[in-house]
Amino acid sequence: MGPIASEIRRRLTEALNPRELEVVDDSAKHRGHAGHRGDDAESHFTVLVVADAFAGQSRLARQRSVYAVLGDLIAPERVHALTIQARAPGE
Repeated sequence: MGPIASEIRRRLTEALNPRELEVVDDSAKHRGHAGHRGDDAESHFTVLVVADAFAGQSRLARQRSVYAVLGDLIAPERVHALTIQARAPGE
């Protein structure tokens, strides 16, 4: 796990205390595509987060929560693309 993936994991863990958290670096799948910076740069991620905090929230509210936690990481020069799967326990 690279430094950006580790930072994503750290921030989501501290803010949401998730029951389940997966951070997958999908950057290699996007070589040659827009937003990929070349070599082994971390730029594209998929995040699965299951947290009690998402209970009763809409899909949009959950995604906004994740983006708020990640803040400055979500910028073209750092994370170009982020796929979010945010669920409440039992979903």
